[in-house]
Amino acid sequence: MFSPFDLPSGILLLVTDQLSSPADFVLHRGLIDHLKGGKSENTKKVIVLSVSQDLARWTAIAAKSNLHLDQKSSDAVIFVDVLERVHPPDSDSSAPILRPILDAAVSVLQENDGADVLVIVDDLATLDWLGFSVLDITRFCRALAAACRKANATLLIRQHVLTPSNAESMLDDLFRALHQMCTYHMDVLPLASGRSGAVSGQVALHLGPGAPRGGVKLLGRSSALQYKLTDTGAVFFERGTGASVL
Repeated sequence: MFSPFDLPSGILLLVTDQLSSPADFVLHRGLIDHLKGGKSENTKKVIVLSVSQDLARWTAIAAKSNLHLDQKSSDAVIFVDVLERVHPPDSDSSAPILRPILDAAVSVLQENDGADVLVIVDDLATLDWLGFSVLDITRFCRALAAACRKANATLLIRQHVLTPSNAESMLDDLFRALHQMCTYHMDVLPLASGRSGAVSGQVALHLGPGAPRGGVKLLGRSSALQYKLTDTGAVFFERGTGASVL
């Protein structure tokens, strides 16, 4: 999954990003790589639990990679609009419950027993900003991770980080909880030197507590891969090599 990192299936990948280096391309590339690679497409499913991107955007970006979700691949993608099913709290409501989203995902996992399934949660930070409690979000993620583990499905979770890009500043309660669950942590960062026309950002890959040792090449921040966003996704290259593509 997700060339050039070649991550195994059945993992929990935590993706963190910042406002100046959004990791949308990681989510879309994950979906595209999953549906277009490996086994027969008939055995592959993707469940998108979307908070901030509508189905039209997912479809448009997939089409740029010649994957037409509105045609033969449409039954391979199950799209769940999170905020249509659960609502943020207000002064007149009780504590929000994310159970309907979990039930929707578990139902699809059970209906597709034996399939190769990727589950994508596109934006936990927005739930936090809208007033869903960290406890509710953490419980939801733990239950979803357990369901994916039981089904041998791959789980990709994205969390925005608003604080400066150093390790200590990222250790808020939600990040701590998510990091304890993950197999790998993909860290999408802006350039330390600021914006560049030739480089969009950089990606580091860290080992999570649930990862086996060996098998995947890790990249610390000091050796992160740089990337350039294009119309069809991201092109990766080592620092200082510019157009050298991996």
